[in-house]
Amino acid sequence: MMPDHNAIRSAARKAASAVARRPVKDSQRLVTSGLIDSLSVLKLISLLETTLNISIPPETLQPEDFDDIDLIVETIERVAKPAP
Repeated sequence: MMPDHNAIRSAARKAASAVARRPVKDSQRLVTSGLIDSLSVLKLISLLETTLNISIPPETLQPEDFDDIDLIVETIERVAKPAP
């Protein structure tokens, strides 16, 4: 079962802050500002998969899909599947 919107948003905030190593605001640009790099995006995806018990297919993603909290939530709701 997929987590609800609020659970995804909360997990996205926590994961983004952990990867950036500082608090992150919902509208704050993560990738385009240089706050996190492409390797950090992979760490972010891994954290989200573990936290939310989901699978995110990497072949469908671009780093820009994780540029702010709203985009992270939108991306997860669009492509994620429950973990097996």
